[in-house]
Amino acid sequence: MITSVLVANRGEIACRVFRTCRELGIRTVAVHSDADENALHARVADAAVRLPGAAPADTYLRGELVVRAALAAGADAVHPGYGFLSENADFARAVTDAGLVWIGPPPGAIEAMASKTHAKKLMGLAPLEKVTRDDLPVLVKAAAGGGGRGMRVVRELDQLDAELTAARAEALSAFGDGEVFVEPYLEGGRHVEVQILADTHGTVWALGTRDCSLQRRHQKVIEEAPAPGLTPELTAELGELAVRAARAVDYTGAGTVEFLVADGRAHFLEMNTRLQVEHPVTEAVFGIDLVALQIRVAEGAALEDGPPAARGHAVEARLYAEDPARDWAPQTGTLHRLTVPDGIRLDTGYTDGDLIGIHYDPMLAKAVAHAPTRAEAVRKLAHALESADVHGPVTNRDLLVRSLRHPEFTGARMDTGFYERHLAALTEAVPDPYAPLAAALADAHGRSRLGGWRNLPSAPQTKRYLMHGTEHEVRYRHTRDGPTAEGVRVVHADAALVVLEIGGVRRRFPVSRYGDRIHVGATALTALPRFPDPVADRTPGSLLAPMPGTVVRVAEGLAEGSAVEAGQPLLWLEAMKMEHRIAAPAAGTLTDLCVTPGQQVAVGSLLAVVREA
Repeated sequence: MITSVLVANRGEIACRVFRTCRELGIRTVAVHSDADENALHARVADAAVRLPGAAPADTYLRGELVVRAALAAGADAVHPGYGFLSENADFARAVTDAGLVWIGPPPGAIEAMASKTHAKKLMGLAPLEKVTRDDLPVLVKAAAGGGGRGMRVVRELDQLDAELTAARAEALSAFGDGEVFVEPYLEGGRHVEVQILADTHGTVWALGTRDCSLQRRHQKVIEEAPAPGLTPELTAELGELAVRAARAVDYTGAGTVEFLVADGRAHFLEMNTRLQVEHPVTEAVFGIDLVALQIRVAEGAALEDGPPAARGHAVEARLYAEDPARDWAPQTGTLHRLTVPDGIRLDTGYTDGDLIGIHYDPMLAKAVAHAPTRAEAVRKLAHALESADVHGPVTNRDLLVRSLRHPEFTGARMDTGFYERHLAALTEAVPDPYAPLAAALADAHGRSRLGGWRNLPSAPQTKRYLMHGTEHEVRYRHTRDGPTAEGVRVVHADAALVVLEIGGVRRRFPVSRYGDRIHVGATALTALPRFPDPVADRTPGSLLAPMPGTVVRVAEGLAEGSAVEAGQPLLWLEAMKMEHRIAAPAAGTLTDLCVTPGQQVAVGSLLAVVREA
């Protein structure tokens, strides 16, 4: 009987496993890097152990430290979560060799399936050995891990070597394994997967399908269960293939078999020998707790002959601290508030006031809606996200809402190229024209109203705000009857709520302020000073760091004085386990190269200067 579980992970998944453990009466142990000392997962566990020594990005890959922590804290079992060491067979062996229970599949099954190259051979497939122009486009993919890291689409043969190098570096950083392979890239396919659960007594459940086609950088953004629009025959085939894959490696525990569905056919992608990020949609549809079932299987319990009946539809959206309009650039800073309406499941590793750092994946939370039909679940989730309080750095919240309401998605016609086609329209700024006025009226609440005591009308008050990159100036007056503004009737105004009547319709504007950052409903603004300081002109052609991160490499042969072409990669930044390419904005000469590999930079740091030809 398991009495104490250490989760060899961090953030959202650690908090999610701890929640089930508490419900089962199991004691919890967290591990944390120095950067995560005050992280939520380290605070909510019954005990927490610091993992010393390594850089924050690598700490959770130190298996020997994790095993030592489990023994020191008196844990009798280890749950790996997802990512990091979750598909590392050597770590699974180290856990069991230490006399601990491994809440996952046997090391042999991990070895057979965790390497995507080996898994494909096991399923009768093989990666490309030599790529020619006729094979294009191709996909470069990390052999280990997942989450879109170490993955690149290559459409030009002369780009293959550079993308292989980038994928190897990213995979090594994320998973401690730099092996990559190349396979054909199927355009216009849907990403469909099957959740499996197997016990040690020979029973294997196929828990329906999930569609995970909406992806950015090959990392899932919106997932749902069941996958819509599949024929009964294809659904049955996917389940049979998933069970066959599990039985081929004597699998136990939870896992996922992934496919690309194109032209009505299923193409095997990989088997993930762990719990998936998107597992809550399957839990909602089948009314189960997959983490609880993982624990029971690890204790030797037998599954029933078949899974519970599925009911309804569930949709999950991943909320990221990132700016989709700026090449998905990750964002950092304080998360002041994160709430969603009742009736929505929110899995998160953050709470109000937590700091979003630079070292890890930028996912803030997963919001899940369940309803009797797909249309109802999609509508429920879109409205909940639109109504949520997400106060802090820029997020993908607006993109999620618009994606859920896009006709391709509501009509279940989406595929993995959805964002390539629609990103520009989905990220187009649609500012609320009344948000700056609401911000100004809330800010003015409680201030002096001397203008209301004059015999002559007072001059209007003016305030300036930056909204969606554009400056807005608003004017209003204080009177004996309260504040007024042209074109609207101010029904109510205090520091937290402004109510305006616009064209006979009343609108409520909840307002929250954090320094010069103001959130009016779902709109974020920055208050500008009344008398702005003069800003020195920057050198033309300056390339500034779009995010805090580490310079991982500079283009080979690049030096001050080099001639560069427009769009030519100059250097690469790593932030939150992903590489971001910094390219020349125009053809010209590199006059300044201000950074070196290994150097950490803050957002806005000068990286290089290109003088246009």
